[in-house]
Amino acid sequence: MSRRTKKVMIYLTAVFAGFLLLAPFGWMVLASFQTQAELVARPLPWVPGKFYPDRYIDIFTSAAGKDFRAAMRNSLVIASSVVLVSLFVGTLGGYAFARLRFKFRRAILMTFLFTYMLPQVALLVPLYMILYNIGLLDSVMGLILVDCSLVVPFVLWTLSNYFITVPLEIEESAWIDGASRLKALWHVVLPSARPGIFAAAMFAFLLAWDEFMYALIFSNSNASKTVPVAISEFAGRYITDFGKVAAGGVLAALPPVILAAIFQRYVTSGLVAGAVKA
Repeated sequence: MSRRTKKVMIYLTAVFAGFLLLAPFGWMVLASFQTQAELVARPLPWVPGKFYPDRYIDIFTSAAGKDFRAAMRNSLVIASSVVLVSLFVGTLGGYAFARLRFKFRRAILMTFLFTYMLPQVALLVPLYMILYNIGLLDSVMGLILVDCSLVVPFVLWTLSNYFITVPLEIEESAWIDGASRLKALWHVVLPSARPGIFAAAMFAFLLAWDEFMYALIFSNSNASKTVPVAISEFAGRYITDFGKVAAGGVLAALPPVILAAIFQRYVTSGLVAGAVKA
């Protein structure tokens, strides 16, 4: 097989894989502009007879869409707060695990990873009791805390692996020039670890933004309801507006897609370098 043929096959495979990945999202966009009659028709029309934007207008302007707008606000606040907290803890903790040598270092790091691997359903009852006792049920702050319990171990593990890839020599040079360890971390290590930090922040945002089970169990009103819960409520007991579910899915996908488009080069390099064994 010639080199040109291999390159053509690689590109064709990439195009096919891209189509498989994007087809569900493309269909969701089309469904959000179709009427309910078209969505339940058999055979299902692949292209809408006419574009029907009323669902988006309803979500953004009507009183009925107020709940979804409140959920979007809550999700943005929760996801952004979780990213800030997890990056702060993950940066300091990841640096400590990567650079410092102390007793039970490996065991402690594996414990953090183990907590991340626990199924969410196993933590529902203890987390519910904790939030109930401290008065944070049905609150944005309560969801931030429980999402941090899910996201922080992931960020800590990712950044600890990435900090190992930063050459120790550049940090030692800062120490020789009189910088403290924290100053060297801020001015030398963090700029060098920018791809890994962006990758961790991106996936932390996605984990908090897409989280459904905790938000469903721990929220009872619009005060803390998130986007995944709001979309699930578009499905009624006897009838489901599939078009509104699709419109909500499109709007919910926009923030992660925009972030991925902005930071995709950092995410790619950060994931590759973060695969180094701690």
